[in-house]
Amino acid sequence: MNALQDKVCLITGGAGSLGRAIAKLFAGEGAKLVLSDLDESALATARDEIGSERTVAVAGDVTRAQDAERMVDTALAAFGRLDVVVSNAGNFGTVAPIGEYPEEVFDAVYRVHVKGAFLLIRAAVPKMADGGSIVIMSSVAGTRGDPGVYGYITAKHAQVGLMRCLAKELAPRRIRVNTLHPGPVANSFQGAVEADLSGVIGRDGTEFFNEIIPLGRHAEPGEIARSALYLASDQSSFTTGTMLMVDGGMSA
Repeated sequence: MNALQDKVCLITGGAGSLGRAIAKLFAGEGAKLVLSDLDESALATARDEIGSERTVAVAGDVTRAQDAERMVDTALAAFGRLDVVVSNAGNFGTVAPIGEYPEEVFDAVYRVHVKGAFLLIRAAVPKMADGGSIVIMSSVAGTRGDPGVYGYITAKHAQVGLMRCLAKELAPRRIRVNTLHPGPVANSFQGAVEADLSGVIGRDGTEFFNEIIPLGRHAEPGEIARSALYLASDQSSFTTGTMLMVDGGMSA
């Protein structure tokens, strides 16, 4: 289909399950890729899986302004332009009552999801091609509140505010900005979340989530990647400032 033919796409969290799924799909649609992650070994593996001739890997921390700038500059040096930014780096934190929720965990989660997205996009926007796309990976958590999930849910809500500000500022340049909101995904990130939750609620966390998802199951990473493709490509040419829910009906 070549929906991203020769588009240059920067994906953070590129070594994780969702990042790899998005990168593989984008590559199959003709994109040139810059993948970034903290884990250099996993990042190299992801690059090799996709094909190094169209993929550049750059290790970095999105919470550091100089690293964010280096990611953007890597795209320009390798491919001469930047069309799509997928802000996908993430961490979860923990689940705990408000009186016991650690301040340092709250700060760490907010720093990655909100400050990290802000720094990445701030670095990217002046150098992006007009008519491009920015996709911020939020979550169904960005539409709801649940006791104990103070860092993650607060950060995911904040990403929506960031997206809405950007969508209005960048519309004159035809750069579309949207948030993508997956429900629970069958991967190691969600598995760690559910293991943590199991200890809090006293029952299997995976079964709990499947019961509250109307479609009755977790998403596969490829299903989320297809939604990211829609937002990244010209298929969504009149879509900006929106929250795309891919959550099996969980937010309905």
